[in-house]
Amino acid sequence: MNDDVKRLRTPQRPPFDAELAEALTQVRDEMPVTVTSSGIGAIRERAARTTASVEELAAEYGVAVRIVTATRHGGPNLRLLVARPPTPTSGALYWIHGGGGVLGDFRFGIDPALTWAAEFGVTVVSVDYRLAPEHRDPVAVEDCYAGLCWLASNARTLQVDPTRIIVGGHSAGAGLAAGTALLARDRGGPRAHGQLLLCPMLDDREQTVSSRLLAGEGVWDRTANRTAWAARLGARRGGPTVSAYSAPARAGDLGGLPPAFLDVGSVDTFRDETVEYASRIWSDGGEAELHVWPGAYHCFEIVAPAATLSTAAVRCRAGWLRRRLEAS
Repeated sequence: MNDDVKRLRTPQRPPFDAELAEALTQVRDEMPVTVTSSGIGAIRERAARTTASVEELAAEYGVAVRIVTATRHGGPNLRLLVARPPTPTSGALYWIHGGGGVLGDFRFGIDPALTWAAEFGVTVVSVDYRLAPEHRDPVAVEDCYAGLCWLASNARTLQVDPTRIIVGGHSAGAGLAAGTALLARDRGGPRAHGQLLLCPMLDDREQTVSSRLLAGEGVWDRTANRTAWAARLGARRGGPTVSAYSAPARAGDLGGLPPAFLDVGSVDTFRDETVEYASRIWSDGGEAELHVWPGAYHCFEIVAPAATLSTAAVRCRAGWLRRRLEAS
């Protein structure tokens, strides 16, 4: 097949893992494939109904949870959730929740982080950044950076070593974590000990194959992705004025960043931007561990936590986090 014919071929979706596909059919009514701007309110309501309370989280994971308020100059106060395990170590995980930047709060999707708190004794601090479209870019990433600065400046009070803070998140939260690490590098702010980037949302431009591949199938298809970026960026989405801190795939230089863990499914809208981000970290002399899970869609480990691929992914994430916390 010559190169011209190859370019004309329509990209094909990789097959879903059979176990994951079966699980997806069972939760289809609870986890819609796509999101439009008119549907943001409905998915917010659903998330609010299903997110555990602070008291429920504390009881389930055996951690002491409190809400703190960080006072900022030139901006509103910032709320953070602080979870301390019974036998804390000196490490901390600064967690940024997912939800496309349009839904959730500092409790949303925090379960993996609290599992690691119980397993590794790591203190978890989760930031309640402001959501789009009510608060446009760069509000979210600036909130996340402010929360990291608060954690670093209050580390001793929290009995945390400020040099052992891992910044991490899921989906949009992982993209914001990457943007926060870039901000810290460029502003001379707190340097994280690592970046835990789980299926990160990194690029608003829809230039990759995977960003356009899913339409009405899987989880978080191209319409949902476009909706979320438009809510955050408005008319600037895809244009030349979007900052790399808000869409980290736009960064010209990925050198000088903390070691990173990145993972994504092969049938995830964010697949190609995640792989490219890891490749660019390597090409700029950085350290990254990358996993692409075959046949996995966005949030597969949440939809099907007992599936073989899900348990393998969770083990890999936990293994990297443990090694990073123990690294000098």
